[in-house]
Amino acid sequence: MSDDSKVERSEQVLTGSCLCGGVTYRCSRTLGVIARCYCVQCRKASGAECATNADVQRGSFRVLTGEELLREFESSPGQLRVFCGRCGSPVFKRYADDPDRIRIRLGLLDVDVEDPPRVQVFISQKLGLTRIDTTIRSFERTP
Repeated sequence: MSDDSKVERSEQVLTGSCLCGGVTYRCSRTLGVIARCYCVQCRKASGAECATNADVQRGSFRVLTGEELLREFESSPGQLRVFCGRCGSPVFKRYADDPDRIRIRLGLLDVDVEDPPRVQVFISQKLGLTRIDTTIRSFERTP
């Protein structure tokens, strides 16, 4: 394998980890639409005024370390938020009715993603201090 092919392979992978470093993962760089979500659940799960998320195919996502640390909370019927049981970092969300898709939290990535968010959802639930970016498509709920 040449050095060029090693670089190409590493560019196709995203890596991430929780706050304590106990949970690490890797997944395909192919992300779904990057979205900012201002819903109450995402705000409370992240501890921030919004969560920035993107879908990935479940088959491309692999926990490398700390699988035993992962805990789940069913925040809505069929929506399971998976987090590190040691530090509380929200790692991903999975869907009971769509097992091939998970939603990763981009704040946990250890590599930079240059693509900007393309949509903002649940802006009707934003905090009063939040200023919505008017250059991004915004929706009162999920479209």
